[in-house]
Amino acid sequence: MMAGMALGVVILILGILFLVIILPIWIVAHYVTRWRAARGLSAADERMLAELWESARKLEQRIDGLERVFDAEAPGWRSRA
Repeated sequence: MMAGMALGVVILILGILFLVIILPIWIVAHYVTRWRAARGLSAADERMLAELWESARKLEQRIDGLERVFDAEAPGWRSRA
């Protein structure tokens, strides 16, 4: 009877140690790993960013071209706005 009670106490102590020490470390390590994985850009994100950068560059070139045409065709157009 004492052996069964001693076994129960040992299991209780091990359970408490698990909950107090092992489980918090495990949870923190899990979320640190998730944070590190999510910190960088994925390959799809990098591709999309490159496409957006290229689109912005093309739009800037178009605007520069339009401004040159307006400057040649209607001098002073900037001051009218």
